[in-house]
Amino acid sequence: MDTLRVFEPFPNLFAFYDGRVPGHRFLPQDNWVDAGAISLGIASYALVSGTRALVYDTHVSVAHAQAIRADLERRGVREFTVIYSHWHLDHVAGTAAFTGAEVIANARTAAHLARLRPAIEAGTLEGPPAIAPLVLPTQVFSGALSFEFGGERVELIEANIHSDDATLLWLPERGVLLAGDTVEDTVTFADTPEDFAVHLTELDRVAGLGARHILPNHGAPERIAAGGYGPGLIGATQRYIRWLTDNAADPAAAEVPLASIVAADIAAGDLVWWGEYEAVHDHNLGRARDWRLSGG
Repeated sequence: MDTLRVFEPFPNLFAFYDGRVPGHRFLPQDNWVDAGAISLGIASYALVSGTRALVYDTHVSVAHAQAIRADLERRGVREFTVIYSHWHLDHVAGTAAFTGAEVIANARTAAHLARLRPAIEAGTLEGPPAIAPLVLPTQVFSGALSFEFGGERVELIEANIHSDDATLLWLPERGVLLAGDTVEDTVTFADTPEDFAVHLTELDRVAGLGARHILPNHGAPERIAAGGYGPGLIGATQRYIRWLTDNAADPAAAEVPLASIVAADIAAGDLVWWGEYEAVHDHNLGRARDWRLSGG
């Protein structure tokens, strides 16, 4: 686990980051870990209070999660609670390393995982590697869930952004938002263009929280280590979604470089350019084009 880096962007809030390392691959053959996570860079997070930790996503493999658990145990943690940001594989793959932990998710995440469990455990949903066993949530909520942890309030907030089952972790007293994949740097992964209008409205709701520091799961390691992104990341995500909505049906859209689409947001410091997102943009544009041409 030589490429797994540990940052502490805020006191007792740790980021476990892998990826964006030239030449590094998780597996030599084609696989979802490299294509959708390691190539883009991915972090899981842990909020620590004494002997307890809230683990926000369990990374891309059991080996990664074992390394996370070992690091936290060296810090004195003995009791773990896992929170899923959403059902996608790169966020739930390592949970078997946290044997006996409570696993919290919203009801949509629980339903998606239960429905897809046979394919996920067989490695046929998105190809190898399989996640076996897939650990399902043990506590389910809908809408929002608030509780005290280490003397501060923690709020879990359900949203339909990126996927219809997102859970954000909001620390209102610090102004810190763990955003999962609801925002992403350099651009969001837009797999459900039929929900773009909902995503935009939901992003307005997230902006209304007033977060000063946003920590996405996919982002620039140096930015995460230094305390995350400002609220401009939300606006940058909305502008990109609007660009897809407005331009996807135009054949000329495919000739517009991603770098030019996000140039203003990079110049403003709201985004950091990472070239691997050109493939994500191509995927997004294809999905949005198909949706628009089908009457969306």
